[in-house]
Amino acid sequence: MENIKKNFGFGCMRLPMKDGEIDLAETSRMVDYFLEQGFNYFDTAHGYLQGRSETALKTCLTSRHPRDSYILTNKLTGTFFKTEADIRPFFQSQLEACGVDYFDFYLMHAQSATFYQHFKKCRAYETAFALKAEGKIKHVGISFHDHAEVLEQILTDYPEIEVVQIQFNYVDYDDPAVQSRKCYEVCRRHGKPVLVMEPVKGGNLVNLPEEARKVLDELHGGSPASYAIRFAAGFPGMMMVLSGMSSMEQMKDNLSYMKDFQPLNETELEAVKKVQSIFCGMNLIPCTACRYCTDGCPRQIAIPDLFAVMNTKQIYHDWNADFYYNNVYTGAGRRASDCIQCGRCEKACPQHLPIRRLLTEIAAEFDKQ
Repeated sequence: MENIKKNFGFGCMRLPMKDGEIDLAETSRMVDYFLEQGFNYFDTAHGYLQGRSETALKTCLTSRHPRDSYILTNKLTGTFFKTEADIRPFFQSQLEACGVDYFDFYLMHAQSATFYQHFKKCRAYETAFALKAEGKIKHVGISFHDHAEVLEQILTDYPEIEVVQIQFNYVDYDDPAVQSRKCYEVCRRHGKPVLVMEPVKGGNLVNLPEEARKVLDELHGGSPASYAIRFAAGFPGMMMVLSGMSSMEQMKDNLSYMKDFQPLNETELEAVKKVQSIFCGMNLIPCTACRYCTDGCPRQIAIPDLFAVMNTKQIYHDWNADFYYNNVYTGAGRRASDCIQCGRCEKACPQHLPIRRLLTEIAAEFDKQ
């Protein structure tokens, strides 16, 4: 792990888009700038952007820069293998898609009590450790979405795990559903370096309610994202904080304070606590817009976007949310009321949200006619 230059990584789930496709020219510019500024950690997965994240990295990163100039993390996702025999061919296809001979980190993806059983049954961990012995993986880890006791079980069963990626931000820190703090404490007890995902909670800690934004504006310092990312990076044992950047503007802002990282001071921590309490009192839907729920939706409902407009309605109470609901995010057969309650979305959701119930509530709010 000695080749990692900074504790801030480029998450490639939310790359810049243009006309429905990844903007490869802009992504290349961002990759180059990221490396020029002394950062070198990139994170992807086969499911990101319907498989296009991996190939975009081949075009924009691995075919244009020496292999020893960057750290590349990929993941094994449970939906892409049914048996142990499926894993090696899938892994090989990921190497080819990314244009590399090995991954620096390979994570057992989105581990939860349910997915973990599938991984164990298919000997996924054992396969990953074998691939490491063959030199095709440098470090084996997990990304995790569940309660702390499940993480405790996995790290006890497989002490060879080297790193753990968890969702960690100041809103989820003591959230009983996410258990960021408790999961972090499990990692520390087991001596595992932590990779942080969702430090700005899918943009929710950037696009703040007015009351919360005022609290941070009074600090006369950085952007809302800066306080969220610095909060996460300031804890001991945080090896890497990932940000899913989709524009050069976001990247430049993030690198401006992570290049010479300073943890939050006491005044800034107090402000963050105030923002945390504001969020907790608003009853917002804690969606991070990962979009795993939309891939298998038979109605092609834009679930994260509908959650976003519901949150907007809760925050601002104006006509804007209704306009976006009716004219941007829905179409024939794709309204919240068109949900057939099949439950595929809930099985895919890392946040374990009751999506069917939430869509019923959204339908009651927006589909009144």
